[in-house]
Amino acid sequence: MHYLLQTIPVPEVSADTLEAKKAYLEEMLRNTPPQDLLALLGQQALQFGLKVLGALAIYVVGGWIISLIRKAVKKSFIRKKTEATVATFTESLITIGLWVLLIIAVVGALGINTTSLAALLAAGGMAIGMALSGTVQNFSGGIMLLVFRPFKVGDFIEAQGFAGKVTEVNIVSTKLLTTDNRLIIIPNGTLSNGNINNITGKDLRRVDITVNVAYGADADVVKNALLSMVKANPLFLDSTTNGAADPFCALMDLGESSVNFVVRAWVNGADYWTARFQLQETIYKELPAKYGVGFPFPQLDIHLKQS
Repeated sequence: MHYLLQTIPVPEVSADTLEAKKAYLEEMLRNTPPQDLLALLGQQALQFGLKVLGALAIYVVGGWIISLIRKAVKKSFIRKKTEATVATFTESLITIGLWVLLIIAVVGALGINTTSLAALLAAGGMAIGMALSGTVQNFSGGIMLLVFRPFKVGDFIEAQGFAGKVTEVNIVSTKLLTTDNRLIIIPNGTLSNGNINNITGKDLRRVDITVNVAYGADADVVKNALLSMVKANPLFLDSTTNGAADPFCALMDLGESSVNFVVRAWVNGADYWTARFQLQETIYKELPAKYGVGFPFPQLDIHLKQS
């Protein structure tokens, strides 16, 4: 009945009113023989079925074409060696845009007036904008990340209390893979408005290690020992490498129970953790055994006074 109200022609004088259509339909039902009415209903059902089949065909073929376009865009980015951050963001943007166009085409194939639909969406644009304010913010954040490039796919970053390798940047979120194989999804709006520590943003990193030794140790012996351990490890760099400096060691401060030395040396970013762990293990093994320098522990001197 509702479909007939929408499709049966109505006299010119009242073509835009639902009441006129209803009255016209009731009059037609009273005056039309049953066999003619069944034929009309069958014709209308056939037309609607053809529209549904056409819409399904458009949806299936359109989805297949979108898949081909997405693969072609991805291959083009790979061939041109486009940065993964730009590639994933652009690919997701193109895919979503194509699906929106496909849905509009399917709606039009069903006979729904897309112009009226667009007017309805425009009229409710403010409400939709308010409802999707978070999504719009994330989209804007993605644009900011793409323009200013605080990181790229493959970098290891710390942001919003998480640390991990960036695996994907799409139009609304960024995905991080943590060292214990957890997938973290951070909205782009939140990410672009917060602090980002790009740990692997530079090729070189400096290893800073504090070494606490017992009081009474010879400061020169400790410094020379620590520098010799650094220089013996091939992962550490010196001033001959552009951007690096020679290893450095100094007495940093005098603690309550220890004398604290600091060791600073440069390494390639990829070797940071390996070099750090190796140096700490070497210090623990060689400093007491080879150089006779002991490690401290908290001590408290108690003086008893008899009255």
